[in-house]
Amino acid sequence: MVSAVRVLYLVVQLLLTVAVLWALGDAATRPAGAFPAAGKQTKVIWLAILGVAALVVVPGLLVGGGSLGLLGIASAVAAGVYLADVRPAVRGITPGGPWR
Repeated sequence: MVSAVRVLYLVVQLLLTVAVLWALGDAATRPAGAFPAAGKQTKVIWLAILGVAALVVVPGLLVGGGSLGLLGIASAVAAGVYLADVRPAVRGITPGGPWR
C-alpha cells in the first residue's frame, strides 16, 4: 500500500519536472535577441540554467530517487524565475506579440 505522503511526494516531483521541462522548452523556442532586448540574461545562459535543472529533476522522477533536496529547490527556483519573470518579458518582445 502506498502512503499518502509518498503520493504527495511523487505529485510534487511530477509538477516540478513538468515546470522545468516547460521552461526549458519555452526558452529554446524564443529568439535569442529577445532576451537582451528584454533586459534579461542571454538565451544561452537560460538554456544552461534550465538544462542543469532538468538534469537534476528528470532522473529523480524516473528512478524514484529524491530531487526535492537542495538541488531540487534550486531547480524549482530557476523554473519559477524563468516562468514568472523572464518568459513574460521575452514573450512581449517576440514577433507575434504577448499572446504567442
